[in-house]
Amino acid sequence: MNRQTERLEISGAAGRIEALIDVPAGQEPLGTAVIAHPHPLFGGTMDNKVVQTLARAFVQCGWRAVRFNFRGVGASEGTHDEGRGEAEDFLAVVRSVAPGGALCLAGFSFGSFVASRTLAELWPARAIERLVFVGTAASRFEVAAIPQELHARTLIVHGEQDDTVPLASVLDWARPQSLPVTVFPGGGHFFHGQLPLLKDVVARHLRA
Repeated sequence: MNRQTERLEISGAAGRIEALIDVPAGQEPLGTAVIAHPHPLFGGTMDNKVVQTLARAFVQCGWRAVRFNFRGVGASEGTHDEGRGEAEDFLAVVRSVAPGGALCLAGFSFGSFVASRTLAELWPARAIERLVFVGTAASRFEVAAIPQELHARTLIVHGEQDDTVPLASVLDWARPQSLPVTVFPGGGHFFHGQLPLLKDVVARHLRA
């Protein structure tokens, strides 16, 4: 993402996990945000533009941002496991880079589904400061519910015109939870032309 981006290799259940870490300049990080990328079988990587936008928002707000490639992507070892092994990867990253301290979880598309599974494993033993789900893949996977206690710390963002994950499916997932969804009018799945707005919306949530 910038010249200060640090590359890291983490040991996971399927072998090496490739990761990138960005830190805020001139200050001690508030904590660590771990961000998951979209579906590996459809070109999803930690270099996805939405994932990079999320990382920039976290760094801008004083958080250390960690992106990583799921198993079978880039230099990460292993093969795709339909979310089960990917949740193991997410947990391995959290335990390696943020064994303690303030923690945020974030994900885009398939990454939001995996983040929800990771949250279910961590909560309530581990406190979560913020959740950010973008383009949540609720039409394709069984995204875990968000605990009521975390609703005020959760941001769900979706594009009105998303043709990969219909907005209606995200509303159907959120409605039984009474969980608000922030809708970008005219927005598609990848938020083309709206990434600066996405960064600003996420930053406002982090600063609230």
